[in-house]
Amino acid sequence: MMKMTYKQSLQWLFDQLPFFQNKGKSAYKKDLTNIKILCEHLDHPQKKIKTIHVGGTNGKGSTSHIIASVLQSAGYKVGLYTSPHLIDFRERIRINGNVVPENYIQEFVGKHREFIEAHSFSFFEVSVAMAFDYFSKQEVAIAVIEVGLGGKLDSTNIIEPEISVITNIGLDHIHILGDTHTEIAEQKAGIIKPNTPCIIGQTRPDTKEVFITTAQKNNAPIFFAEDLPELKVACDLKGNYQQYNIKTAYQSIFQLRLLGWEITSKHLENGMKNVVKNTGLLGRWQILSKNPLTLCDTAHNAEGLQIVMNQLQELANDKQLHIVFGVVKDKNLEEILPLLPKKADYYFTKPTNFRAFPEEELLEKAKTYNLKGNSYPTVGDAFKEAQKNANKNEVIFVGGSTFVVAEALAL
Repeated sequence: MMKMTYKQSLQWLFDQLPFFQNKGKSAYKKDLTNIKILCEHLDHPQKKIKTIHVGGTNGKGSTSHIIASVLQSAGYKVGLYTSPHLIDFRERIRINGNVVPENYIQEFVGKHREFIEAHSFSFFEVSVAMAFDYFSKQEVAIAVIEVGLGGKLDSTNIIEPEISVITNIGLDHIHILGDTHTEIAEQKAGIIKPNTPCIIGQTRPDTKEVFITTAQKNNAPIFFAEDLPELKVACDLKGNYQQYNIKTAYQSIFQLRLLGWEITSKHLENGMKNVVKNTGLLGRWQILSKNPLTLCDTAHNAEGLQIVMNQLQELANDKQLHIVFGVVKDKNLEEILPLLPKKADYYFTKPTNFRAFPEEELLEKAKTYNLKGNSYPTVGDAFKEAQKNANKNEVIFVGGSTFVVAEALAL
C-alpha cells in the first residue's frame, strides 16, 4: 500500500483522473467496462447492498436526499451517493447524513492506487466504486444512488435496485446525451431494470412514450408521480420546484412500502420536514444570510432556472434584486438569458473552472437582453460587490451554475 495523507490522496484523485466537472466531455466515458472491472477488483460491493437508483435532468439530487431522509426517519442505516459535491468531496458519500471519513478515502486510494493508474479509470468511476465499497463495508440497510450523467451508460448503472426513479427530462448536456427530449429520455430510461418498479416524476408526450416502451420491454411496473393529487406534505425544502420532487419521492416511498420496507406516515412526515438536517443537502433555495436576504440555488438549465427566477421575483416583489450570475460553456444562453428578470442589478462572473464561460462575454450577451450590470473576474469579487451595494431591505441571489454556488458557499 502506498502511504499518502488524506490531502495527498484527495489531490491525487483530482489531479490524476479525468474529472468531468473540470474537463467536461473529454472526461465522460460512454461505456460500463471500466466500472465493472474496478468493482470486480473490489469484490463486487454493489451486489452486497440494496439500492435505489435516481436519475433525471433536474431534481434528482433533491429527490435522492428526500428519499434518504424518509428512510433515515424510519430507522434504517441509509447510504447516499450524490454528485457533484459543492464544497467537500466527502459530500458525495454519506451514511445517515455523515460524510465518509477522511481515513477511509486515504486508505482506499493508498490500497488501490496502482490498480486505478494501470486502468486509467475516471474520477467518477473511482468515486462511484468508492461509495459502493464504503456502503458495503458499513453494511447499510439501503443506499440511494444518484445518476451522474445520463443513465444508460452512467457508472452507477451496474446496480440492481429495489426501484428506479427518473425525475424529468430537460435539454441539458445535449453535446453528450442528444439534442431532443426523446434522445435524452432514451439515455435516462437506461436505468429501468427488468421486473423492477420504476417511478417517473414529470413527463411530456414524447418522453412518456419512451418510458412506457422501455418499461414494457423490461416487464417493469411503471408509476407516474404526476398522476398523484396535490400533496399536502410539509417539507423543509422551500424551492417551488420541490413540489415535483416531493411527489416523486412520495410515490417512491409508497412503492418501497409495497416491497416490504417499514415506513409509516409518521416516518414520512418527519423525513420530509428534516431533509437538510438529516442529509446535509446544500444549495437548493438555500438562505445564506438575512439583512439583506441572500439566497443561492444550483438550478442551471432553462427548465430549472425558469421556476427559480419566477419564485425569486415573487419573493422580491418590488424590492431591488442583486443577482450574482455565471455559467459554464455548454449552456444555451439564448434559452437562459431571456428568463432572467430585467429589473435587477447583475454581477456577471465565472467560477474557477476550465469550463467557465468568460464573464465579460457573458455581460455582452446579457446586454442584448436588456440585462444591466458589470462583470467580475471571480465569484468572490462579484459576491462582495453585491453585498456592498445591497441595502438591508433588498435581495441578493447567487446562481446560474453549480460551481458558482459552490464558490459562494465556500466564502
